[in-house]
Amino acid sequence: MFVGENPIHIEKGDIAELVLMPGDPLRAKYIAENFLEDAHMVTSIRNMFGFTGFYKGVKVTVMGSGMGMPSAGIYVWELIHYFNVKKIIRIGTCGAVSEKAEIGSIILADEVYSESNFAYTYNDYKEHVVTADKTLNEYIMESSKNMDVNLHVGMMTTMDVFGPYIDYERVLNRIPKEYEVLGEEMEAFGLIHVANSLNAQATAMATVVDSKFSDIVLSPEERERNLNDMITLGLESIIK
Repeated sequence: MFVGENPIHIEKGDIAELVLMPGDPLRAKYIAENFLEDAHMVTSIRNMFGFTGFYKGVKVTVMGSGMGMPSAGIYVWELIHYFNVKKIIRIGTCGAVSEKAEIGSIILADEVYSESNFAYTYNDYKEHVVTADKTLNEYIMESSKNMDVNLHVGMMTTMDVFGPYIDYERVLNRIPKEYEVLGEEMEAFGLIHVANSLNAQATAMATVVDSKFSDIVLSPEERERNLNDMITLGLESIIK
């Protein structure tokens, strides 16, 4: 395996040990500009923007992961291997597949299911469930109570394809019945598996933006407010 000079081409000190990871690099830019102090861009390689600044005096990096497990896996591996990142919290969006997760609420993954071969290809891991870091999740749950945020803790599923573009009920019906899945997205399983394999702490949160059980469509203002709550929740939790 190639483990030579880091391909992001920045100094180790430019990346904090604490990373908030949205999928969209432009959301990373938005977070840096609106939530961090003294933030500056530390990488734009591959147009995947990363910014480092301070939240309540603590150094934090916000970096996009791109869409899908292959992309997220690249950046998680590089951040941990080359820059000694200790904690990563994914903040993204998802579709609800349970009536319990209403539009605008936040799902925190305690476990993530995927039928993908990502983990088997990565290091022969044959299980279809990965477990998020319990300590990080405890911090997030504690912070959510202090912020009065509507948080659901449970299983998410990560798919290899974008759910709305396929008959994803066909995929959901293959998930073992003992698993109660709340939401589906495309990155969490890979992100958490790579972090677990490299002995770093990682978890994933996602704001519910659509649901097969609801025809509610959030206004741009409502969507921004809900995403801002999740961003703040992630920042408050990762600095603990």
